[in-house]
Amino acid sequence: MKWPILRILWGLLLILAGVLFLLNSIGTISIGEYQWAILLGIGGLAFLSVFISDRNQWWALFPAFGLLVGGAIIYLENTFPAIPGEIAGAIALGGIGLAFLLIFLANFANWWALIPAGVLFSMSAVFLLGVQSGGVFLIGLGLTFGVIGFVPTEHGRMRWAFIPAIILVLVGIFVMLASLNLFALLWPIGLITGGLLIIYYVIRGRK
Repeated sequence: MKWPILRILWGLLLILAGVLFLLNSIGTISIGEYQWAILLGIGGLAFLSVFISDRNQWWALFPAFGLLVGGAIIYLENTFPAIPGEIAGAIALGGIGLAFLLIFLANFANWWALIPAGVLFSMSAVFLLGVQSGGVFLIGLGLTFGVIGFVPTEHGRMRWAFIPAIILVLVGIFVMLASLNLFALLWPIGLITGGLLIIYYVIRGRK
């Protein structure tokens, strides 16, 4: 799709939106919640088409997913009134995270986009799980840096990312264990395991 065609599409969308809002203002029609969801979805698809036509125009992904997520949330909240607010929050954060992920997938040189994507996906997971949020968030960040460590660049793989990845995952695990009060069980188990290992190596050394 070329830019002139996109401009025509934008013009048609603006005209359509203007007509709908005008008719709503004079009372001819009433724009309900579902109509708002559709309008936001159309606007999101229009911005998405800008990115599809030219991958260098990655800025268009942010309004695209902002509008698409907004339309999706309006639709879900009206179709399923009992849906928890945490679900809407997770969708919003995950949607913006997906925009950053597409920036990276469109060009691996944009590896930096993985960091905000990982942060947003981790926060989305926190909204969904609702428990041990600190540990889940840190583990999510650790996994993000782990992925960065495998990204190929002109200078080779960024192996430095494995260091914060390991640290964040370990700290996240400890935070989760602490929040679940499992340290009281782990310390005795660790001592027993250590004692067994000492006895094993002593017996093995005498053979």
